[in-house]
This record gives sequence, structure tokens and C-alpha cells, in this order.
Amino acid sequence: MSATYSRRAVTAGLATLPFAGALAARTASSAPMPSNPLVRQRADAQVFRHSDGFYYLTGSVPEYDRLVLRRSRTLAGLATAPEAVLWRHLSSGPLSGFIWAPELHLIDGRWIMYFAAGPSGGGEDVFRIRTYAVVCDGADPMTGKWSLLGQLQTPWDTFNLDSTSFVHRGKRYLCWAQREPGIETNSNLYLAPLATPLTLAAKPVRLSVPTLDWEIQGFKVNEAPALLERNGRLFMTYSASATDSRYCLGLLTCDAGADIMAASSWTKSPVPVFTTSAETKVFGPGHNSFTVDEAGRDVMIYHGRDYDKITGDPLFDPNRHTRVQRLYYGADGTPDFGIPVGNGPVPDRLSPLGSPASYVALVGDSLRIARGPIAATQFRAMPGSGGTIALQPITRPDVCVSAQPGAPLSLTVAGRASAFHRVAGLGGAGVSFRSAVHPAAYLRVVGDGLALGPARTPADRRAATFLLT
Repeated sequence: MSATYSRRAVTAGLATLPFAGALAARTASSAPMPSNPLVRQRADAQVFRHSDGFYYLTGSVPEYDRLVLRRSRTLAGLATAPEAVLWRHLSSGPLSGFIWAPELHLIDGRWIMYFAAGPSGGGEDVFRIRTYAVVCDGADPMTGKWSLLGQLQTPWDTFNLDSTSFVHRGKRYLCWAQREPGIETNSNLYLAPLATPLTLAAKPVRLSVPTLDWEIQGFKVNEAPALLERNGRLFMTYSASATDSRYCLGLLTCDAGADIMAASSWTKSPVPVFTTSAETKVFGPGHNSFTVDEAGRDVMIYHGRDYDKITGDPLFDPNRHTRVQRLYYGADGTPDFGIPVGNGPVPDRLSPLGSPASYVALVGDSLRIARGPIAATQFRAMPGSGGTIALQPITRPDVCVSAQPGAPLSLTVAGRASAFHRVAGLGGAGVSFRSAVHPAAYLRVVGDGLALGPARTPADRRAATFLLT
């Protein structure tokens, strides 16, 4: 086995989806706002909200020597939640080396955690990576005893990892990444129904092979699938290329009523859907999972670094941090991932109460009411003194929205004129932003722009009300 696999294996782990169904309410949630990075030095992260009301998080640790799990009632709480060690690699044999990308599932009433592992020692053998699972003996995965269940049985005894499981139309499936003999790639994506957690019920179908230019940068990789079912379709993200700043997400799409075991039912996006952003300083975003926030809105969990240049092998760079951001949809119902939002509170989009399909947008150096793109319409609420916040565009983290009565909004470094109190929406929904310097004045829509002004009349109050998405 080639040393090629060391870099490709750094991205192992998939996404499950206990999704809450409906898209979320367009109002503020009372839950604390998550900040990025959500958890430092946890790569290949899987986060899901279970029916017990807890969020669970697992991921690769920099030492690659153990399986971990934490939980919290809120997404933000995962940042500081105690972490349990469920299982450690063995002292010898095929599971004594690197432990990759765990993923937790409840299958037939038992907690199962998939992971990939290889033997210890030197040379290429440490990348003889195969997929295994451990099982919990109780109902609480944080306190139960975990033991080895066994190895996943696939058609070939070759490099494989990143197993995820999901149920579609009453049948449970497994999707994973593997090197297939006779195909000169590092890994392709495969799908099969499950007979047991570790055995397939049918011959797998090959869903995707890395052939496009953006899938073969450094290494020929398709891995880390994550499934999202929305708007009558199945959307499967996957990660591609080397695990440095070239790492990115691709997307496969299938009609929910089609035969998902037919490769022809799946369409690959010709371009990556989520890539490095030098503007927001997130590099190599990938290996994602999906969940929902406390208001029921879809969110994506993924990892990325804060810097571009890596000293040595990316495998041993520990700073792939777990990150979170909201997921949006285009007019055709397809997910629009935008760009990685960068460090700080998870941003919102602000829709005028009277125009919910439009957003406050950064257009050049001014603010307008417009319809896209997503990156231009995302603003984070940076906390200030006295309970105030400043609105910061994600693509311009050096400035904040500044307002003076009778003048158009501007962008300046944070100061008194950029301090607002976020209050309940004056129009009966959403939120409003009251100036901290001019307490009788609110951020208001005026034509296709915005200004600071009073909210005396019902029309004024509606103009000063925004829906958060």
C-alpha cells in the first residue's frame, strides 16, 4: 500500500442525519449563539440532535488513538461539554495504530460507532486502514461500556473508511469510501443496503469516482459522504482532493423516489459546492455532517483550518477545528452552502419583514436590500459592552455597520456608532436593532437601502423589523 494514503486518510468520517424535518422558523432562537470554531482540534466531526434532546459530537482527535463523545442540550454547549473516552486503540494488531473519523448511530436499538483503524509500526502498514465498529452495552452512550463489534465486510480487502448509515423508505443503508482494485484512485464512494451493522445485504453500487479537476488535486479522492434529504431529493455531500487547502466538498443529487441503488439515479455537481475562503480565513473545509439548530434550521458541521500554510504532513497538523454554519436553499430547492463563515458567532441573514425573500446585503462598500449571493448577506452579531452588538459582514471582518441619524449606513471599525441593542421585533415578529447612541432610533429599511430613524408609526415599526435566517 502506498504512502499516498497518509494524506488521504486524514479526512475520514461521515455524516449521519437524525434530521428534524421542517425548515426552521425565521425568528430568533432563545438558545445561545454558537461561535466558530465550535470545538478546537476535533476533525471529521459528526454532530446530531437525538430524540433525547441532546446534541452529540464525535470526531478525530489529533493523537488518533481513541474514540470520544460529548453531548450538550445546545449546539453552543458542545464547545465546553465534558468529553468521554469510549474506546482506545489496542496495544497490538490491526487496531493498534491510527483511529480515524468515528461516527455514531443508533441501529436496531443499539448504539454503534463506526471508525477506521490500522496497525501500529512503521512504513506503509500504518495505512492499512479498514472500517470497524464498537457497540455500547446500554442505553446511554456516554456511560455505557463499549466493546469491539467487528470489521465491516466489503467485497475487497482494501483501504476503506468513512462509513455512514441512513434509513431511506424503511431500509437502512451504508455509504463509505474505498479503493477498488483496478481503479487508479485513492478512494471512490460506494452504497449498499445493510443486513447487519457490519454486513451488506446486496452488492454495492459505485456512486462516484474522482475524475474532475477539483477532485484530484494532490490525491484522487472521493470520501466522507453525508446525506441530507430535503425538497423531494437526496443530497449527498462528499470530500475531495488532498487534505490541505485544496480539500473541498462535492455534491451528488438523487430524486427521493428514484432507485438509489442505481448509479444513474445520482447526478454529480460539475463544480465544488464548498471551498477554501481566503476572505474569511477558513482553509480546506470538508468532512461534514448535517443537523438542525435549536430553532429547527438546517446547519452544517465541518472542519477547517485557520491558516493556509502547513509545516510537514497535513496528517500531523492538529488544527482542523469543528465548525458550524447555517444551510440555505436556492429557488429550486438545492442547498446553497455559501462560503465558510470564519471565526466568531454564527452569522444570520436579515430579511425585511415586508420582503422576506430579500436580505440586507453588502454591495461594494454600501448596504442595500438585495437577493444574494449568500456570502454578501451574512452578518455576525459581535458582542460589545452593556449587552450591545455590532453587525459585521463575514467578508469584511475588519469593519462593522455604522449608523448616524439622517445619513446612509456606512462601514467603519467598531465604535460607538456601530453599537446596537437587539430587541424583539417592533413589527410583531423577528428582531429590531436600536441604536445604543441614539436610543429613539432604529435600523430601518428605506427604499432599497437602510438608515437610522425613529419608529413612531406602524409603518416605521414594520420597516425596523427583520427576520433572522
